[in-house]
Amino acid sequence: MYMSGQGILVILLVGLIAGWLAGKIVQGTGFGLIGDIFIGIVGAFIASWLFPRLGIALGAGLVREIIDATIGAVLLLIIIRLVRTGGRW
Repeated sequence: MYMSGQGILVILLVGLIAGWLAGKIVQGTGFGLIGDIFIGIVGAFIASWLFPRLGIALGAGLVREIIDATIGAVLLLIIIRLVRTGGRW
């Protein structure tokens, strides 16, 4: 699979925005610039796997990607927080 530099830039930008938004939604879980990008990208993978199975489609285009990645990143941050605190919120 070939990806252009522009495609990678879009993935990183969506990951950054989604990770930052998820960090704001789930208070107290900021991981810095690189961590937020990673959380956003992993969140996008989670959402792209989970949402079609649930029949969920929100928005269209780039906005949809950001919304999906943000929701997936929020789910990931909640799981990380639960694991770190031993199951306590």
